Amino acid sequence: MLLAVDIQAYSRLNTREQLLAQRWLSAVLDTAAAHVGLDRTRWDKQVGGDGELDILPEGTDSAPVAGEFVIALAAALKAINATGDDTAPPLRVRLALHHGTLTAGPFGPAGDAPIVVQRLLDAVPLRRLLAEDPSRDLAYVVSDTLFEDVVQTGFCGLPPADFRSFKVTAKGVAFRGHLFTGSAPPEGRISELPTRVQVSNATDQTPPVRPYGAEAGSSHDFGSTR
Repeated sequence: MLLAVDIQAYSRLNTREQLLAQRWLSAVLDTAAAHVGLDRTRWDKQVGGDGELDILPEGTDSAPVAGEFVIALAAALKAINATGDDTAPPLRVRLALHHGTLTAGPFGPAGDAPIVVQRLLDAVPLRRLLAEDPSRDLAYVVSDTLFEDVVQTGFCGLPPADFRSFKVTAKGVAFRGHLFTGSAPPEGRISELPTRVQVSNATDQTPPVRPYGAEAGSSHDFGSTR
């Protein structure tokens, strides 16, 4: 199963705000994963400055990831935006999920699955949802196969009726996704969900800016197919 997440409007942030957004994103992902019993240290991650592409361990149950994890992530975002740094913009993210075949390669996972999840993450309807609804911190999409195999079963925690299908075409290939347009977390679930997010105690001092590629571990594109 693949998960791709990206910080909305990351390029508009200054360096301090970008560092803070990265820390917050890591914290809310950790919080949401722990809430549903997932260990993010076991995820195969390809990270970039504004997000990451994750491959979850083989055998991970897709239903709680597609439902409860997303609900917890929305709650964690709400919590951190309510209690975080008032001088920084709120953390707003896009999230895409897909399951499909892939294989390891020297530069990352190969196969259709990484392409599908990235195309959905970059889809205009997902970006537009955040742009048109300032009260929403999370825009969430699942692939067509994940919707049919998991969401429609009713076991994922989010009502299938709250998803709207769309199709995007990139480089002559059509990709179909299902955009969640309902409320997450749903009414009546707030008391069960994360209300606090533990952020790393890493120093707030801004490190010196280095040229791209100046050292091992420099941030890089995590697989954008744009």
